[in-house]
Amino acid sequence: MTSNKVTLYSDGACRGNPGPGGWGVYLQYADSTKKLYGFEPQTTNNRMEMTAVIEGLKVLKRSCEIELNTDSKYVLQGITEWMPGWKKNGWKTAARKPVKNVDLWQQIDQQLLRHSVNWKWVKGHSGVHGNEMADQLANQAIDENLAS
Repeated sequence: MTSNKVTLYSDGACRGNPGPGGWGVYLQYADSTKKLYGFEPQTTNNRMEMTAVIEGLKVLKRSCEIELNTDSKYVLQGITEWMPGWKKNGWKTAARKPVKNVDLWQQIDQQLLRHSVNWKWVKGHSGVHGNEMADQLANQAIDENLAS
């Protein structure tokens, strides 16, 4: 039986908040790596962090066991602490206000149905290779699009 264990590093970046933004994903599977990145002309850092997670999970063709590394406490807490309550409350906060970025939270929620994910927080810009790669990719997306 083939192992479907994947290590995923995700990161988002924004020049201004809001402003032009990029997301980056660095995937490791066995001895292979894959790099993904994308750009949005007007967005926020949190939306880019979330988009990186979505795109990283979407690219996987089959159900996987994933160690998902993020330096975003917003994403980590959203998934591991806040989302169960939001879903129970019809995607409303405890204060009964609409959840910000609900479109992206719902996309992440859908992707999580396909995979077994172990969420891990990593300190940004601390020399963790996969996180540094994801950060470089997110910034590369912005640089390439602002230069054109």
